[in-house]
Amino acid sequence: MLALILGLVLFLGIHSVRLFAADWRAAQIDRRGLLAWKGLYTVVAVVGLLLIIWGYGQARLSPTWLWVSPMWTRHLAALLTIPAFILLAATYVPGTRIKARVGHPMLLGVKFWAIAHLIANGTLADLLLFGGFLAWAVALYVVSRRRDRLAGVRYPAAGFSRDLIAIVIGLVAWVVFAMWLHGALIGVRPFGG
Repeated sequence: MLALILGLVLFLGIHSVRLFAADWRAAQIDRRGLLAWKGLYTVVAVVGLLLIIWGYGQARLSPTWLWVSPMWTRHLAALLTIPAFILLAATYVPGTRIKARVGHPMLLGVKFWAIAHLIANGTLADLLLFGGFLAWAVALYVVSRRRDRLAGVRYPAAGFSRDLIAIVIGLVAWVVFAMWLHGALIGVRPFGG
């Protein structure tokens, strides 16, 4: 469990520096240079992610159950991950009305993903992992939206076709991940089999 917690602190911490410690980040970039900062950022993020993966895998070997979710929550979780994938796609498809409306679709997608997994999973490791990501995404979303409003940032929308592209990419990615990759990478097949 310690590896999971340390991984969450490193991964979510480094992804929060720009918003919660902007002055410290700027000082590090001034002192070390942008390339060195990006290198440090990448190393910390990768180490954090690897610790999360390893720590969560270890915790799953001897789980501490906090609650047992009914079987129907898996179906609800599967449905809730659909908008998570669409929002993720909208992050990278330029000019979507989705991004213009919500500002930071990836953070909103992380919230959907985390809530979906909290509904369907009830171990202490699940609460730490998905609850940690949920708390991080909520806090970062609030700070990011406030920063955008103060700076007058607006995300341009190019038209409905961009939203349609994001929706199609999100749905295809969801099907591929839910049907094949989740089982291969995570060890759990959302739809059995």
